[in-house]
Formats: sequence, structure tokens, C-alpha cells
Amino acid sequence: MPAPAESPFRIVHAVCSHDCPDSCAVRVTVDANGRAVKLQGDPTHPVTQGFLCGKVAKYLDRVYSPDRILHPLRRKPGVPKGPLPKGREYEAFERISWDQALDAIAARLHQIADIYGPESILPYSYAGTIGVLGFGSMDRRFFHRLGASQLHRTICSEAGGVAWSHVYGKKLGMPTEDFRFAKLILAWGANVHGNNIHLWPFIEQARRNGARLIVIDPYKTRTAALADWHIAIRPGTDVALALGLMHVILREGLEDRAYIDSMTHGFAQLAERVRDYTPERVAAWTGMTAAEVEQLAREYATTHPAALRLNYGVQRVENGGAAVRAICMLPALTGAWKHRGGGAVLSTSGGFAWDKKAVERPELALASPLKRLARTVNMCSLGHALTELGSDPDEGPRVHALFVYNSNPGAVAPNHNAVQRGLERDDLFTVVHDLFFNDTTDYADYVLPATTFLEHTDIQGAYGHYFVQLSTQAIQPPGEARSNVRLFSDLAARMGFTEDAFHDTPEQIIQQALATDSTGHSTNPAMEHITFADLQREGHIPLAFHKNPETHPFLPNVSDPLPTPSGKIEFYSEALAAQGLDPLPAFTPPTESRWGKGAERYPLEFLSRKADNYMNSTFANLDGHRKMEARHAHILEMHADDARSRGISDGDRVRIFNDRGSLHLTAHVNGSVPAGVVAAQLDWAKLSGDSNNVNALTSERLTDLGAGATFYSVLVQVVAADKSK
Repeated sequence: MPAPAESPFRIVHAVCSHDCPDSCAVRVTVDANGRAVKLQGDPTHPVTQGFLCGKVAKYLDRVYSPDRILHPLRRKPGVPKGPLPKGREYEAFERISWDQALDAIAARLHQIADIYGPESILPYSYAGTIGVLGFGSMDRRFFHRLGASQLHRTICSEAGGVAWSHVYGKKLGMPTEDFRFAKLILAWGANVHGNNIHLWPFIEQARRNGARLIVIDPYKTRTAALADWHIAIRPGTDVALALGLMHVILREGLEDRAYIDSMTHGFAQLAERVRDYTPERVAAWTGMTAAEVEQLAREYATTHPAALRLNYGVQRVENGGAAVRAICMLPALTGAWKHRGGGAVLSTSGGFAWDKKAVERPELALASPLKRLARTVNMCSLGHALTELGSDPDEGPRVHALFVYNSNPGAVAPNHNAVQRGLERDDLFTVVHDLFFNDTTDYADYVLPATTFLEHTDIQGAYGHYFVQLSTQAIQPPGEARSNVRLFSDLAARMGFTEDAFHDTPEQIIQQALATDSTGHSTNPAMEHITFADLQREGHIPLAFHKNPETHPFLPNVSDPLPTPSGKIEFYSEALAAQGLDPLPAFTPPTESRWGKGAERYPLEFLSRKADNYMNSTFANLDGHRKMEARHAHILEMHADDARSRGISDGDRVRIFNDRGSLHLTAHVNGSVPAGVVAAQLDWAKLSGDSNNVNALTSERLTDLGAGATFYSVLVQVVAADKSK
């Protein structure tokens, strides 16, 4: 979309690649000197609608920050690994060339693989970028060919994704744009106003037309503060509430029997299971009253269309898989899927059928020294992997090299103190590819400069809408920054990998992701009308089933067969039963909850919140973003009853702790959490006085499905700081 010929500026179509459902279409204005001078949301994109979130509206502060790493760095001899004060990190490193860095890293990886085996090398990455190429392409090829351990990337969404798929077969949901037709919107664990802001205009449009917004969340989020009804249930009780709603719906005959008979499997078993989940029992677990459980059930079941926005916070508890299964069954019980503006959405990512094998090339593992796919290490258990893995010969070798990109595990990984002990090991060789010094680079042997989404080309889907988008490189990388694709292509050459796969350009990998045929069209399902040339010209193109929403609206789950074993929506899962798991959702209190044995020592349930103006730990180093979060920084939010019983007043310095760790915060008694619950937000460890953060308190215990992280199943105690010695 070029600017007028007389203009000294050009406009480039890019896509925000940060880990957000909105995947915004971005117009980048570039001046005659090649500098980006303006970012704005693309007004032609039906979901972006011309605006950006507060985080990305200030994105040029990140791109042109004076703190960006611009050249490869090597740890100086004799400088120990460990926390470094912000602004003084360069004292621990020396600048080197890319040739020096690549040669040294390749030599060390060869040495480690020869001595300990290639599985002693562990890549660690996640969604620092969610572009197809940046998230996982050349890097996957590299580590497959090397024979390095594979990473089970479960830290964010796996429990919910697995749970949803057991019910519906794939992650599809109602389109974002259709929320405007709803008469009831139930935001369950979804802080729409904080981290899904482009859904908000459609919710507001629905409310102007008479819809009600109900928010279910233990914490009083921005969205909860704006709701018609905020239900502050206790952490980890979502599955009990969902089953309680089903109990009332079936007791009062509010279900859609015709839809159930046509589209679902296992209704009789579900009806029997929910018989025990009376409003009175559910109220005792959730903290609601029985009357409130009944009111919510009736309002949800009798209002049409009813839209349910379920988000991933719900599944970051021990019973998170059961919770998502139960919640996402509600629109199937009421037939909400039949109505435009009705149904539910957790993620839309199932609509994007990229050719992952062509992009990631897993067959390259056959050319590795192992001649097979390597073992898999769960990213949620990094502390264990770096400190204990390998003590049992059956687990494979100890981790001797860690290669980090697209992530900052020194801040975001659970059980921070165990992770830190592992990163401190003198015998652990660590490489970090990033834009800035952070909590992980403090422990690196080599630090390599990375690019932003303005500085490389990528293709992207979304998990909050149904548009394929091309993100075109708008500016040259500053300094010597290199993209993930280039880094791992260059490193493959240094390792002596000769396969053609390591010479593919970003444009070629995009064509592979699209599975382009001889006519230039994609052969991926729902993308057959898309060509690379179309994307270059238009920037964003809807999936086939969403091309004409006004005349042919997309209504998922209204006809069979579905991609489940039965071809139906599965209330009862034979697949789970075959694995020895409960084929029906049931409420089991988390081990770390007020019902667990540990509550005697640690009686408070802890929510390690994400900041509205950071993306996990991304943006947390930028002054402008920190100012937007200043009122929440280093704060422990408490209920008045919990503060009073501990002799704590608003503004007091407190110590929060459990067996895994502790940190010091300032008490804020503000009504944001129910009694028995405390909350604090994720931040960089190096920016706290304790050199740790909320993950000093979280555990490596995994979820019931998907082996995900349990960030919200945490017990703690809080005392006034002067009483903590």
C-alpha cells in the first residue's frame, strides 16, 4: 500500500507478532531515511479497526530504545553468572563479531554433543513472536538436525487447548466480529479490556443494543470493573461452577434437547455426573451464594444469543483441563452455537492449517547422531531440567547447553529459584538471542541481538480472529540484529549441516507454510483461495469460511461430523477413558488451595497476575510502559479481612512466602480480591529488591491435561515485614 508518489514516506503492512489473540494489522510509516516514524492500526482490518493497544501504540520506543542490544556479546573471562543491575549489564560482556560468536557457539555445541550426547542441548523458546517463521521454522530444523532435546511448549495454553479439543476436535469458535450480536456476554477468566482489547468494541456495540456483560474472575480486572455483574469466584473452582450451572439448567429443563440429540455424545453420562453439583455445594466451593448460581444459570440458558469468551487463565490451575472441558460444554447444552452472536471462543487457531512438517522438517532428526527424534523436556519443568534431569539414567543426559530465544525463562518460568540455581551452573553453556538484557541474559555466556516484527518478514494467523496476514519487513535491523531464521541458518552452516532446508529464504518458508501448488494457491484447508502474491498486495485475507460473513456467517458446531472420535461434541470422552482419565469433567480441589493439606501453613491462595501493559515480561524494561503499570509495581493486593488478621495496613511492607521462596512487597488493601486470596503481578526479577519475582512462589506441578503450568494453584503466607525475621 504505497503512499502517494510525491510523498517522501512509504507505508508498509506489518503484523504485531506478540502473544495476543488480536494479531493486529499494523501500518508502518517509513521516512526517506528508512526510519519508522509512525505505527497505526490498519483501518481496513475488520478486527484491528484502525487502533492499537497501549503496549504497541508506543512500540517505536522499543524499536529505537537506546538499551537495545546491537552486537553479539561474550561474557568476559572470570565474570560469574548472576543478577546484574539494570543498566550495568555491559560490564559483564565484551563485544565480538558475528563470525566469532557463531564459530565459538558451533564449536561448543559440537563439543558438548560429542561428550554428553546431543540431547544434552536444550532449546528454550515460546511466543516472544507468534509469526509462523519466528515462532518455529529454521530453529526447529536446526535442533532436529542437531539431535537436541525437543521442548514441550506447554507453559501458556496447552491444558486448555487439549481440553477444548477433547470436546470439539479442534480450536474453533465464534468470530470476534459476531460478539456484537450477543444479548449476553459471559467473560470467563477473560480480561478483555486488558489483553484482548480489539474484542471490546464489539462487546460495547452489543451492550448499546441491550446486552449484559458478566465477568467471572477471582480478580477485579479492568473488564470486571466495567461489567454489569462481576462474580469473584475462588481460584480453581471454575469447574465446580460450570457443573453447577449445568445442574440448574437440567433441573429446570432449560437445555436444548433437539441440539443435544443431534450434535452431542454422552449426554446421559453428563446428566448423571452433574446431579451431585447442587447450587448449595457449588456455592460452598466458589464463595457465591446458591441463589447467585441459580441466577447465573437461568440468565445464561434463557438469553439468546449468549456468547462465552473463555480465556487461558482458567486452565492455569491443577484442574484446568477439567475446567475448560466443563465450561466449553455450556453452549452445547443450551444450543447457543445455533445463533449468530452465540457460542463460545477460547482460540481460533484451529482455523489455520499451516503445513508444519514442511516448515519444521522433523525428518531432519534422522540425519542427527541419534537417527531419531530426541527426548522431550517440558518447559514448565525447567528448574528440574537444569538441576535434576539426568540423575536417573532412564531420563537421558544432564542438560549441558541451553539455547534461549523468544522467551525470558529467568522471569517467566515457574519455580524461579530452582531455575536460577540451574542457570548459575558453571558447567551450563547458555546462549540467549534477544533484543534487551533481561533476567536470562544475566546468566548467558553469549548474547545475540534479535529483531522486532518491523525488521523481518513473516506470515501469521491468529488465535482471536480468522485472517491470514503477511508481515512485510519495514525497516533494516539496527546494528547487527538478526532474525530467528537468519540466526539458525547461519549457525547451521557453522555446524556443517549441508541440507538444502537450511538455505531456504523467509519467502520460501512462507510458501512452504502455505503449501503452495503450481498455480500459486495454498492447498491448506480454508486457504485455497490465498496466494503469496495476494497477501503481498492485500496484507490480510480471511479464511474461506469467513470470506462473506454478512451473507454466509460462520457458525461453528452446527452440523456434523466434527473432528472428534464420535463425530459429535463429546460430553463423554472415550479417548480420555482409554488413557485412564475421567471421561467426564469433575471438580477436584487443587493440591495448593484452601482445601489442601498445605493450607494449614500457607492459608492464602496466590494469583501471580500478568500486567495489562506488559506482554508477560516483554515491555517491562521500557520506562513508558513501566509508568503505565506504576500503581501495580511491587504491590501485594489483599482483602481487608486477611490484612486485618495479620496486623497489616494499606501501604505496609510485607513478606509473602512459601517453601519455594519469598519476596517483599507493599500491601495494597483495595477490594480487588476475595477473602483468602492475594495477588501480585509478574515483573522482571532484576527490577525487584529481592532479585526474584512472583515465580519464586509458583511450582512446577502440572495440569491434569496437557502438562501445562499451574501458575494459579499456589499457597502462601503473608506477614508484616517487621515480623518476618
